[in-house]
Amino acid sequence: MRAPEIKEGRRAAPQTVSARLSGHVTLEARANGQIIANFDGFSVELGAFSAGVVDRARDLRIGLPLASFASGRRNSDKEIDQLVRRLARRGLLEYSFRGSRNDGDQVVVEPQVAEYWPRTPQLGNADVLVLSRFAYMRRRGNEIVLESPRAGALFKICNPKIAATIAILSTPRQIKWLRRQDGFAGIELLALLVDCQILFKIDADSDGGLRPAEGDDNLVLWDFHDLLFHARSTEGRQANPFGGVGLYAGVVPPLPAVRPRWPGKKINLRKFAAAPSEAVSPFAKLLHERHSIRKFDDHRPITLAELSQFLNNTARVLSGWESRVDLGAGGPSVGYTVRPYPSAGASYELELYLSVDKCEGLARGFYHYDADGHALTPIGARTHEIEALLTGAKFAMDTPSAPQVLITMAARFGRVSWKYSSLAYALILKDVGVLTQTLYLMATDMGLGGCAIGNTNVDLFAKMTGIEFHVEGPVGQFALGRGSRSVTSD
Repeated sequence: MRAPEIKEGRRAAPQTVSARLSGHVTLEARANGQIIANFDGFSVELGAFSAGVVDRARDLRIGLPLASFASGRRNSDKEIDQLVRRLARRGLLEYSFRGSRNDGDQVVVEPQVAEYWPRTPQLGNADVLVLSRFAYMRRRGNEIVLESPRAGALFKICNPKIAATIAILSTPRQIKWLRRQDGFAGIELLALLVDCQILFKIDADSDGGLRPAEGDDNLVLWDFHDLLFHARSTEGRQANPFGGVGLYAGVVPPLPAVRPRWPGKKINLRKFAAAPSEAVSPFAKLLHERHSIRKFDDHRPITLAELSQFLNNTARVLSGWESRVDLGAGGPSVGYTVRPYPSAGASYELELYLSVDKCEGLARGFYHYDADGHALTPIGARTHEIEALLTGAKFAMDTPSAPQVLITMAARFGRVSWKYSSLAYALILKDVGVLTQTLYLMATDMGLGGCAIGNTNVDLFAKMTGIEFHVEGPVGQFALGRGSRSVTSD
């Protein structure tokens, strides 16, 4: 089942929300009606439009109300809608919320995913709303922002009364009660927050607790800090600078490669090391030879037989058993497995998904590795999604071509959090490190090339698998293939 995509249905547009260009974006109109978006040294062609639309597009600098073109009755409305949505898909817009036409910004909505579009689900006076336990307000420079790892956008709060109203919603409140409060910004803002899952509706008579009322059982297993770290340390659900961008280069100097020595008398361990003439163990030799290989020989791709051997020796289930968990008052029986690498609590929550570009004997595509059956199962991901995943890996490694096989390590989060709660995500990342080293050593032993990749795109993975990002999501990647004969290693 594929993850639901955002539909561009013509629901009534928010009356008080305007689309406007992000501060770093400018529009350039050419004589032939072509409109170009310029940002951060890049240019994107958005298409050719009529003269009236070109004139109207200038209002995107100050804000163009969504309701002014939402009906689509006129051709110019359809054109401006097309232009605005193309900008939105590229993450080049923000949205201002105003209580009335004469008010200044009350809230500025900043998309965190490229597909975000402001939506206002129907709310009634009797509806009861409460703040999500994943939502938080924080200072950003001189601003207050409201955000959540579940949300497709963050909200810059320009009116402190709105911040106070949101804080009140730590306790469930009926909308008719909220309407009577000083600083009530309007039903549309509440609807925008519900759409972003920063607020959610509950049954007024519910006594089952707020944690299970917020969503499915998989959300119950997540602690706030873990879901936040997962969303903010990966691509796909945030708009912050990502990767090796050197944000603090002009603020603090880089730390030295080797820590400065502690004072005091040293014990020189070299005196106790083996003599150079003594044979180095095969395993020690393997550790010393391990290095990252980023360039692959596409004329001699990895074979399916080699891939089978590689997966068999690194990730296959070797055995399994059931054991009852002692939680003080008795507990359920839990299944466990043994695999070639260690895992926290024998959880083995990591699943391997293979994006295959070139592999002799295996078609290009997206596969799941069945560690128990030692088999590959094809998954019907779209071609452009596979291409996007491979291209992301290529850029991360700073190489001209994609890896022959890209292994995505995805975690079944509940497998760990059911037992370890707030420690869960830290344990998962430790498991990623252990498995990554295992993949490196096996690649080295087989004469293959491998390279760990730090970034993952949780939103893209969700689209490819149809699994919500908080249920099973990527936490690491590893490029695999036959190394080029002339490679740069580290």
